[in-house]
Amino acid sequence: MSVARRPLLTATAAGTLLCALWFVPSANATDEERTSATVTQEERAAAETRLADTGGVDTTPYLLGGTGFLVVGAGFVTLAMRRGGRAS
Repeated sequence: MSVARRPLLTATAAGTLLCALWFVPSANATDEERTSATVTQEERAAAETRLADTGGVDTTPYLLGGTGFLVVGAGFVTLAMRRGGRAS
């Protein structure tokens, strides 16, 4: 593979990943008990603007996982920089 094609393939892969993530559903904070036909337009608008009650979710696994991915990514960048320095 030529060196000129690598950035193009990387950009294509990154763009494909971003397009795929675009379709991941987002979390909506809706109150399911109040979604009946008797809810007025003002009440529906007020319910949509409230913040979600997280209920004290433990975020430790997310922090550890994110930190792990950050460390692995930094390792890959360091490895790429070292290999790039040797090739010159």
